[in-house]
Amino acid sequence: MKSKLIYKIYMSLAFFFLYSPLLVLIIFSFNESKSRNVWSGFSLKWYLKLFSDKEILHAIFNTIVVAAVASILATIIGTIACLGILKLNKFSKKLIMSINNIPIVNPESVTGVGLMLLFVFSYNNFKILRPGIFTLILSHTTFCLPYVVLSVLPKLRQINQYIYEAAQDLGCAPFKAFFKVILPDIMPGIASGMVMAFTLSMDDFVISYFTSGTVQTLPIAIYSMTRKVVSPEINAISTILFAVVFLLLLAANFKQVKIYK
Repeated sequence: MKSKLIYKIYMSLAFFFLYSPLLVLIIFSFNESKSRNVWSGFSLKWYLKLFSDKEILHAIFNTIVVAAVASILATIIGTIACLGILKLNKFSKKLIMSINNIPIVNPESVTGVGLMLLFVFSYNNFKILRPGIFTLILSHTTFCLPYVVLSVLPKLRQINQYIYEAAQDLGCAPFKAFFKVILPDIMPGIASGMVMAFTLSMDDFVISYFTSGTVQTLPIAIYSMTRKVVSPEINAISTILFAVVFLLLLAANFKQVKIYK
């Protein structure tokens, strides 16, 4: 009984410290005045001001385009990679998974600097990969890819391999058998990996900062705003980002529950 009480207190404190800053941020995004300490009344003016700022809207557009393309590419490449990994021997699987996990444990600043040097070198010597939206997409695909692999591979391992062979024995072409038999079973893992890749891409600042060139994403725009006078528009942007990520995770979890039912 005592241990349960301690556990509840611990979890309550953990949730408080995790989510109380977000709650304060959301509340003050609707504050009438610029004050970050005093509530002056409910207002939507910071949201209206935000959506009339062309620079911010352009940054939002860049962020969505990069996140959408990078998450789709990472999901396709990651799913194909999982199919290949599954057919490797035990030693090769461990080796590939170790290589796959390096970008996850590697500091983002190191990855960002490495990618920046690669792009600068390739542009200076071969006139390709000039830092911009294309290099941003490549960079985001690169660091999102391991998360897709970690989401899809467990689902592939759960599938009975003989089902695929049985589909082929019954006259189904290999390509068609994959889409009819394998793909529906691993779809929850693919969906989870894609949502994770999208949210990670939208949220990323460090790698984007090093590889974006003159292109601004939303995290970079927020960073630029904090270097000047801190405006309540930052609260509004952060609230929107939190709401988008929260809704995506909610939709992904709801989809998984529906599939398993």
